[in-house]
Amino acid sequence: MYDLIIIGAGPAGITAAVYAARKRMNFVVITNDIGGQAAWSGDIENYTGYQFVTGPDLVSKFEEHMKKFNVSVKEGEPVADIKKNGDIITVKTNKGEYEARVIIIASGKISRELGVPGEKEFKNKGLTYCATCDAPLFSGKDVAIIGGGNSALDAALQLIKIAGKVYMINIASQLGGDAIMREKVMANSKVKVFNNSQVASISGGKMVTSIKVRQEGKEREIPVGGVFVEAGLSPNSGFAKAVEMNEGGEIKVNCRNETSVPGIFAAGDVTNVPEKQIIIAAGEGSKAALSAFRYLSQKR
Repeated sequence: MYDLIIIGAGPAGITAAVYAARKRMNFVVITNDIGGQAAWSGDIENYTGYQFVTGPDLVSKFEEHMKKFNVSVKEGEPVADIKKNGDIITVKTNKGEYEARVIIIASGKISRELGVPGEKEFKNKGLTYCATCDAPLFSGKDVAIIGGGNSALDAALQLIKIAGKVYMINIASQLGGDAIMREKVMANSKVKVFNNSQVASISGGKMVTSIKVRQEGKEREIPVGGVFVEAGLSPNSGFAKAVEMNEGGEIKVNCRNETSVPGIFAAGDVTNVPEKQIIIAAGEGSKAALSAFRYLSQKR
């Protein structure tokens, strides 16, 4: 029986773990991986204290900080379900069940799939959802990035250093994201942007060789050796049916990170807190841990 279970080990979950450790709580972190979306980020220039840091380097610092407190981490255990019975909350994973008096859901977001022909067939065969992980594999190849927000811009900034031509397939009328990132991308001669466009299908043999793009009712085929899906993210909240969510699947929380169920708190990108930023997720993680500690203290 734990005091606390933290679900997720991205910026929110790791920060919650550091705060819980400092409060001497008996807790465990259950997660599929370490770092979450932050580990997939390229160049980060807006995290206070770092004029420049890469996503993997920042996550490494987070993890190093957490390990100084000898935090118990169950990695590679995606959560399947949570249930509350009386004052006890049960967390079910693919490997077993854990019980605690309070939990913090900090499971972040997951990549949104395109749902087009060829996507599933060519996953890991030229199609990927992580530029930071896989960009070096596409050295010299022409590639397509599906999306037009910050994650797509981040992927473009990484790929223009490695790939040949970089095609951006953007469903909106113009690129979104941060102005500084957008300017850097648009200034590079390697990049060609297709606005008001969407992918119709992905084709190839053993590996991806081309995509079909639909723009204003017309289709064209673009030869590419790689496809990077950066079409947005969905809250990783499918297991949290016990709590109230908004229409987008984000867990509703108040300013104390309380959900609709007493004893269940949530923090970071999985919640309805506006603006999905690493520094905001970290701050929300600290708030959730302090709120969970206060809740337990009052119950006792």
